[in-house]
Amino acid sequence: MAADMRVYVEAIGGTPLPHGILGAPCTQVRDVSDEHELLGVEWLALGCCPVESWKNPCDDDESPGDVSGGAAEKEFCRPEIEHALPITLYAGTECATIGWTYEEARRHAEATLALGEQRGLESAFWRTTLTADAVDVTPEAGPVSLGQGVAALEGCLAEAYGGVGTLHVPAGAAALLGCCSIVSEDAASGALRTLAGNCVVIGAGYSAENTGPGGTPADPGTAWLYITGPLSIRRGPTSTIPDRAGPSVNIRTNDRRVLVERTYVVGTTCTVCAVNVTLS
Repeated sequence: MAADMRVYVEAIGGTPLPHGILGAPCTQVRDVSDEHELLGVEWLALGCCPVESWKNPCDDDESPGDVSGGAAEKEFCRPEIEHALPITLYAGTECATIGWTYEEARRHAEATLALGEQRGLESAFWRTTLTADAVDVTPEAGPVSLGQGVAALEGCLAEAYGGVGTLHVPAGAAALLGCCSIVSEDAASGALRTLAGNCVVIGAGYSAENTGPGGTPADPGTAWLYITGPLSIRRGPTSTIPDRAGPSVNIRTNDRRVLVERTYVVGTTCTVCAVNVTLS
């Protein structure tokens, strides 16, 4: 029998999907070093209060400055305080100490996080925000076509927010977006947008989850889509644990473990709507 002549070479590199949550041109991603921002943030909601019309006070006896009653009476909206909590992702490498140095294990863990952080963040954001806060606009009759679903989501968002929002689509349903010109690529920015102008995020992590409000799994042949306001993502620096070779070794097993972590805070605004669509 011939001896094993395999040669050790570099790992096969990869590229995260270009329209994922960290790659979409319309998603605001900011690398921050202030640890306080990475503990969670809150802000005063903007754009969620309606802008109303009122009757011209010249048509009656009310004074234009009178807001106490009559034709000039106006409604006031108390803005809500919104918040976003931290999401910490990690990638860990375990290897034998023979043949693997600490630096090699560290580089492997760092490369794993760099390639997989987008998918991991999409999964975490889906579970912690999208499925937790969504208004389900799926008709009582059940799942609708992808085009009908996008229309329902955009209508739901428009009722609460007048700005550009974000459509969240599992990667497993992305190919169907080309049907009926539901989504097109903006030539200037490279962003995927609907006819209404909303941004589209296509997520591998979304596809891995594919659950409805409350975490209910999608039935076979269907997918869940969500829409939110714009996304603002704060991303912290990576942290390697341990930061030197000695503590990385388990002396009982002679194995080495290196962990790389990163914290993110993903915020959105006003409303989250969900719909169940068919993939046929």
